[in-house]
Amino acid sequence: MSTENKVYEQDGAEAREIAKAIPYFPFKNIPRFYDIQGFLNKPDVFQKIVDIFVERYDGIGIDAVAGLDARGFVLGPPIALALKKPFIMMRKKGKMPNTIESPAYETEYGKRSGICVQKDAIKAGDRVLIIDDLVATGGTLSAAIELVRMLEGVVVECACVVELKFFIPSRKEMYEKMGIAEVPIWGLISEDVLTNEAQLPEGYVDDGEEH
Repeated sequence: MSTENKVYEQDGAEAREIAKAIPYFPFKNIPRFYDIQGFLNKPDVFQKIVDIFVERYDGIGIDAVAGLDARGFVLGPPIALALKKPFIMMRKKGKMPNTIESPAYETEYGKRSGICVQKDAIKAGDRVLIIDDLVATGGTLSAAIELVRMLEGVVVECACVVELKFFIPSRKEMYEKMGIAEVPIWGLISEDVLTNEAQLPEGYVDDGEEH
């Protein structure tokens, strides 16, 4: 494996091109909900995202890739396969046997019960890359970090396609209080370049419900 990986800057040329395939629209009372179905509709763009993540993490000593329920299950497996590493599902409570549960956590949508991982999925000392589609408040990622630490693993980084920079100050403050401020979080694209407004059908209404 390579030891010198290409550095992809947030909102760099590749990110700006990918951003064109990620529309936003009003959903669940959020004016700009970023929809990854946009790039899932374009296999070449999806492949480019996977390639960027693989290039970033190849050769830095990762033992496993963990994905967060549910969109992390879309992104994580192809990245794990390309890196030739196991993929670990971090799921909502009650979906798997033999699990350990994180503490409850807060998101931009409100309070959530803990997420779960199988007890034997992570061994002491394992270096784990955590994958999700988007990081906002960082609440879900904080639960994932705690899960890895509960099993005595090490989080190498939390990687997301989109990072909402507006939440960085509050996220840092929360992580400092939780004692996880040293865990790096990387996002390929920020809201600064996500300017593709979805063309919605006439009569579209945001029902404001959780889905």
